[in-house]
Amino acid sequence: MSSRAIGRTIGALFLLAFVVYIAGGALVGSGSGRVAAGALLMLVNSAVVAAIGVLAFPVLRPHDPISAHAYLIGRAAEAVMLAVGVVFLLLLVPLAEEHAAVDSSVLSALGRIAVQGNHYSYQIAMMSVGVVGVLFCRVLLRARLVPRFMAVWGVIGYAVFLLGAVLEVLGYGVGVALSVPGGLFEIALGALLIAKGFPDRVAVVAAYAAGR
Repeated sequence: MSSRAIGRTIGALFLLAFVVYIAGGALVGSGSGRVAAGALLMLVNSAVVAAIGVLAFPVLRPHDPISAHAYLIGRAAEAVMLAVGVVFLLLLVPLAEEHAAVDSSVLSALGRIAVQGNHYSYQIAMMSVGVVGVLFCRVLLRARLVPRFMAVWGVIGYAVFLLGAVLEVLGYGVGVALSVPGGLFEIALGALLIAKGFPDRVAVVAAYAAGR
């Protein structure tokens, strides 16, 4: 597969990840009857983010092997932690079914624990993507795989995203606000890559040489 085709596929996966996770979260939040369906969509998101890491690896490796491996591992870690969070959400289904047999206060406590388990799993996943996202955009910048402003936006966006996830774990509810720059970057990058893909390696080497 060419670099352009890989880039277009990665771009589509970035946008798909947003759609399935948001749709899954909406279903989970709409009621216990739809928790399972929403959880399945969120599992699709886990598969998508892992696929992004796999597809990006051969594009990043010629420019920075360490960052390429880190991005692959980081995306896999993100996928695993998101899947762990989905397991916590699925626990809400049997808890809801036991409402008649279990004291309501106990049931509510277990439900809150499940929701918190999902929350912390998600934030740990976001820490992972924040760290390797900075490395990813650093390679994009150095190798001129995307326009400079886009790569710089990504470095800043992922750094702020990481800060937001850390603060969420520490109990400060600012993660959503601080995820906006990184989230918008991923949407913009997805659209850019769908339109143009990554430049082929020959073009990248020539541009790099010309800029030195």
